[in-house]
Amino acid sequence: MIDVNIKNFETEVIAASMEIPVLVDFWAPWCGPCKSLGPILEKLEIEYAGRFKLVKINSDNEQQLAAAFGIKSIPTCILLMNGQPVDGFAGALPEGKLKEFLDKHVPSTDALAAEEEAANAGALIESGDTEAALAKLADALAANPANDDVRYDYAKLLIGLGGFEEAHAALAPALAQIPKQLRFEALAQWMAAMEFVHQDERGNWPLEQFDAAIAANKRDFDTRYAKARCLFAEGQMTAAMDELLEIIMRDKKWNDEAPRKTFVAILELMTPPKPKLAPEAHGKTAGGIELAGKSAMTEDPQSALVSSYRRKLSMMLN
Repeated sequence: MIDVNIKNFETEVIAASMEIPVLVDFWAPWCGPCKSLGPILEKLEIEYAGRFKLVKINSDNEQQLAAAFGIKSIPTCILLMNGQPVDGFAGALPEGKLKEFLDKHVPSTDALAAEEEAANAGALIESGDTEAALAKLADALAANPANDDVRYDYAKLLIGLGGFEEAHAALAPALAQIPKQLRFEALAQWMAAMEFVHQDERGNWPLEQFDAAIAANKRDFDTRYAKARCLFAEGQMTAAMDELLEIIMRDKKWNDEAPRKTFVAILELMTPPKPKLAPEAHGKTAGGIELAGKSAMTEDPQSALVSSYRRKLSMMLN
């Protein structure tokens, strides 16, 4: 448990919530219910063994913070994750209700173990030990099948290594979700392109052979689409999208909009993951407190490239 004031709020609450759920307990020394709630929360913080962080704010002394969170009565508890309030409650709840509240948001021990395995797998991938990384991800997914991030990383690595049968099995639960997550549909499109290269004779064609066939018939969409899939499988993403745009420009509905769907999949795979923004990035804390100095947001080259191709697709479709 940590006592927080306006000076250490950003570090102990906002920044900390980027890594772990932070429960903020607004209290005051004169508040009777606060005196009963506080010890239970401290006990649970120990019991949950680092799965969430408890901080206490004296609402009498820190009226700016209390006002920023709209505190109207105490005790009031606010749970923050990734710099934002996600849930809260007012009043001195009994221990059982507090556990129900925490368990809705706080990762389980199995989930934490799976996240650690996934993090270890990422380090192994960077070092080039893909087989060990695959084993780590498989263990992490077995420990927590509901972890979609691990499932995504596992399936993506399998596809990259040519383990299509195992990748199909790993993707199946995600593709059965309603609605489907675009990132899993993108992996399925990538794997379809990889399988096409392995199974279709055109997977061995040189680009010149594709270009000759297309030059003879600009509306030979099947050949142009085959070329785009080969480029996609080889990781030549922009070249693949350029070919797909040629089809979309001439016939948006061809082959049940397969070119558009493949184009969207490539964009999804190319899109950099969103960074966890520090509060300074948008000029306010999670509670809406204005910060001095706002950093300028600049688009990195990869994001700029993705944005440009999104615009190209939009122009073709409109």
